[in-house]
Amino acid sequence: MAVTSSEFWDRVAAGYSKRPIADTESYARKLAATQALMHPNMQVLEFGCGTGSTALEHAPHVSQIVATDLSATMIAIGREKAARAGVGNVNFRQSGVEAFEAPDGRFDMVLALNLLHLLPDRAAALSKIHRLLKPGGVFISSTVCLADRMWFLRPIVPIMQWFGKAPYVSFLRVDTVLQEVVTAGFEVQEHWTHSRANCLFLVSKKVGIG
Repeated sequence: MAVTSSEFWDRVAAGYSKRPIADTESYARKLAATQALMHPNMQVLEFGCGTGSTALEHAPHVSQIVATDLSATMIAIGREKAARAGVGNVNFRQSGVEAFEAPDGRFDMVLALNLLHLLPDRAAALSKIHRLLKPGGVFISSTVCLADRMWFLRPIVPIMQWFGKAPYVSFLRVDTVLQEVVTAGFEVQEHWTHSRANCLFLVSKKVGIG
């Protein structure tokens, strides 16, 4: 029987937290590109933070990170990691994108890493991210674009979902993601792809003076 997204990620959280990074070179490149845009007074929001590993990497470079995830188990593991590392400026909160609320223009940067392809309503999510950012704020995403190279998985994924072996996932193309981001009011600054799954790393800016 199919499971909800939160149930799926709660169930896999422990194993997910122990899984080594598959592409360390690309991960390091993403960290460097993101941190080059950070500053000590920055307020950052991360949607889909998982168990918090990336938020903890970025924490020394900013004032505060609000790190959110749909999974309560992921968030609990993230808090444990932060406590062990002595990191006090990452505020972990259980929330999906739809449920998260904060004042307009609250954040200097929003991260959505390995997330957009997992959201049924990307347009609503991008609209919310745009609203939460200050004018000129930075939106950084990393999105798996399966339709470009791994289209053959399309009939297999629904079967895996029915048996609780996969979450919801959209089969996206790079061009589709780029167009959706621009339509949402962002200006593309940098983008590149990596891995067999054609993961798109994208740095964009909220159009406006800031």
